[in-house]
Amino acid sequence: MPIYRAPIDEYKFVLNELLEIDQHRDLPGYADLTPDLLDDILTNAGKFCEQVLQPINQSGDEEGAHFENGVVRTPKGFKEAYKAYCDAGWGALSAPAKFGGAGLPMLITMAVAEMAQSANQSFAMYPGLTGAAAGALGATGADWMKEFVVPKMISGEWAGTMCLTEPGCGTDLRLMKTRAVEQPDGTYKLTGTKIFISGGDQDLTDNIVHMVIAKIPDENGHIFDDLSTVNFFMVPKFLVSEDGKMGTRNAVSTGGIEKKMGIKAQATCVLNFDDATAWRLGPKPTPPKPGEKRSASAGMAGMFGMMNNARLGVGVQGISIGEVAWQNGMAYAHERRVGHALTGPKEPDKSADIEFVHPDVRRMLLHCKSFVDGARAVAMWTTLNMAIAESDKPEAAAAGFLADLMTPVIKAFFTDMGFEAANLAMQCYGGHGYIRDNGVEQFVRDGRINQTYEGANGVQAMDLVGRKLGRKGGAAPMALFGLLSGWVSENESDAAMAAFVKPVKRGLDTLQQATLWLAQHGLANPNDAGAAATDYLRMMGIVVVGWMHARMAKVANAKLAANPPNADFYKQKLVAAKYWMERLIPECPMLFERIQVGSETIMAFEQV
Repeated sequence: MPIYRAPIDEYKFVLNELLEIDQHRDLPGYADLTPDLLDDILTNAGKFCEQVLQPINQSGDEEGAHFENGVVRTPKGFKEAYKAYCDAGWGALSAPAKFGGAGLPMLITMAVAEMAQSANQSFAMYPGLTGAAAGALGATGADWMKEFVVPKMISGEWAGTMCLTEPGCGTDLRLMKTRAVEQPDGTYKLTGTKIFISGGDQDLTDNIVHMVIAKIPDENGHIFDDLSTVNFFMVPKFLVSEDGKMGTRNAVSTGGIEKKMGIKAQATCVLNFDDATAWRLGPKPTPPKPGEKRSASAGMAGMFGMMNNARLGVGVQGISIGEVAWQNGMAYAHERRVGHALTGPKEPDKSADIEFVHPDVRRMLLHCKSFVDGARAVAMWTTLNMAIAESDKPEAAAAGFLADLMTPVIKAFFTDMGFEAANLAMQCYGGHGYIRDNGVEQFVRDGRINQTYEGANGVQAMDLVGRKLGRKGGAAPMALFGLLSGWVSENESDAAMAAFVKPVKRGLDTLQQATLWLAQHGLANPNDAGAAATDYLRMMGIVVVGWMHARMAKVANAKLAANPPNADFYKQKLVAAKYWMERLIPECPMLFERIQVGSETIMAFEQV
């Protein structure tokens, strides 16, 4: 049976000692997040995830969500767990007080979300998507929606979804066929099919508020293969009046549950909208003037805001899978006996030593641990930057650029590495990892989807290279390079930090060279940028995580100088940081070499 222990000490280290969130009490919500409250939330959320969510993870995977006679049912124990989750207020931590939330910083929600997803990714997606949908509706909805609908989503009484993908349209929204026709009363009749809708139907809540994108036809009923008429809509499963009362069933039906590789307890549905009543969110598209280029509709803004938050959340799912996977790999490596240590038996009276004595086993587990520790810190730093970007602080603009730049990196690099960690942890089990009884193979299956949904990782790489690097004259990469260069300059004379500063400088120099190469070659040949994008994103992820490891190493060195009672905790911080410097940073020159090859060979590949 798999295990899970919430990493409370890790979070307290990142938030209190590394990021020093107590220094940001002037940010909204941070004044109330005292060390005692933070400890209380993390401790109790951790216990909930360990005691309520984790025990139904493997059983939920075995049973799966059910679809019978048009009705969706979640696995045994999910309804009770969901009620307990909502009653405890875990889904309302960062929601504004005006909607019934606690008004705490988003980073505390991210911390609790990581623990919930480690314990049970399928379950955690139900309230997680509801939070994203509620945030979008709170930002774009009419006053009556904010007064009556959003609070019910925050409380968990109602759920929410994101309905974007269609059978013939994934990333390329220009090809979308779902249409919404305006009615005399200002509502719309929305028709189309959406697929891969997480939490699309379930038996956990009384109502589900679908956040849907659709095209508004012109006066001739024509929809265009562009983004000019794409708009964002609220389409509830049961109709809602403007006084908040739930009415009759809307014309939304479930066509079935997708048969998936993983997250089997998550009801990923096909939804059919047949003249369903919908409410437009955001401005109505205006027809272009004669000869004017058809550009993206302003009505898509709410969708992009929701998706950006979801992409950060999916990146955290990569951390979650990595965390629970390495915990189980470590536990098994301390139980299984196989062979003797290469330097001689550690336990001569035993027939074999525990598996953990072998260097390659330690390599695999340290690879996972080093990723998780560094990625968690980067995710929390980025979430903090998002809050700073909303403030009137002098560094607000730079913080916004950094958060924008990191979003595709977190989504893609962290989910790639999370899947890699799940595979490495499973490898520690040998053949036993391939057997379902041990449960570790579920982490591999569940973690694989994180690389695909909310924008496949190749799309994230193209977003980074094609949009984020050049936006506002390259302000985002310049902010990152300036930050890291400044840190290197401040610390390169510290002999105790040499093992960390020199690799970060090496990685940064290579990243800057790669950025310059892309600027010179990407415009001349867009295929060169496309062929380089995935390698470039990985390089940026390696460098930024490496910098964060170096920052953590500096904190650990300072703590160790005082001979703390938990010295082993800080010593392992140095071990994880050194691993990243020795094993991951050296990838940067190799990645740059691949980038410089360009696209000629790739584009010469044809089917014969």
